[in-house]
Amino acid sequence: MDHLDQLEAQSVFILREAYRTLKPLAMLWSLGKDSNVMVWLAKKAFMGRVPFPVMHVDTGKKFPEMYKFRDEYAQKWDLDLLLGECPPVEEMDPSLPPAARSAARKTAGLAAMIEKHKLQGVIAGIRRDEQGTRAKERVFSPRGASHKWDIRNQPPEFWDQYATPHEEGMHIRVHPLLSWREIDIWRYIEREGIPLVDLYFSKNGKRYRSLGDSDITFPVESNASTLAEVIRELETTKTSERAGRAMDHESEDAFERLRVAGYL
Repeated sequence: MDHLDQLEAQSVFILREAYRTLKPLAMLWSLGKDSNVMVWLAKKAFMGRVPFPVMHVDTGKKFPEMYKFRDEYAQKWDLDLLLGECPPVEEMDPSLPPAARSAARKTAGLAAMIEKHKLQGVIAGIRRDEQGTRAKERVFSPRGASHKWDIRNQPPEFWDQYATPHEEGMHIRVHPLLSWREIDIWRYIEREGIPLVDLYFSKNGKRYRSLGDSDITFPVESNASTLAEVIRELETTKTSERAGRAMDHESEDAFERLRVAGYL
C-alpha cells in the first residue's frame, strides 16, 4: 500500500465505525474539494452508495458555480441531500469581527439541522494541517447539548479505538480526513478522477485554494489550471491554504471562538 492507499483505508474504517456506532448519522457537504473526497470515500466504503444523508448548510452566499455543482452531483451520486438555511448576520455575536460574524451564521444553521434531525453523529471534512485550532481535534469529537466543543476535555484515541460517549442532547463530530494534508487531497483527486468546482483552477492568473461564502472568500495568485499544475504548485508554495479566507486575517482568537461554539 502506498501513502494514499493507507489514508484511504483509514478513512474508510472511520466512516464504517461511525455508521456502526452512531445513528442517526449525516455527512456535511460543503461542495469543496475535501467534502467531495469525503463523499467519494463514503461511496467506496459502502459499495457505491452513501447510506446516510448529506447536509448542505446554506448561507445563501456561495458562488453560483458551487450551487450548480451541488444540484448536478447530488443527482449523479444519488445523494439523500438535506438543505438547511442560516439565520441573518444580525442575530450573530456582535463582538465577533465582521467576517467571523458572517461565518457564525453557519454554526447556527448547523445547530438547527442537528436538532431538527436529532443527529447523534455528524461527519465533517476538516484536516489538522489547514488551521491550528483544527489540529487540536480528535477523530471522534464529542459536542455537548449546547453544541460546544470542550477543547480541554477530549477523549484519548489509541490504536484506532474511538470513543462514542453519548449523553442526552450531545452528538459526535466525526473527522475521517483529519490526517490528510492538502496535497494528499489533490493527489487523491487526481488518482481517482473526482469532480470539482472549477473555481479551484486558475483563470486570469488567480484561483481559489479554499471555497466558502463569496463575500468573505478571495482567490490567490496562481497559474495552476490543471490538476498536475496544482499539485506542482503545492509542492513549493509558502502561501497558506486559507490565505483567501477573510476571517483568518481578523483577530487571532476569532476562529477558535467559532470552533468552540460549534463551527465546522
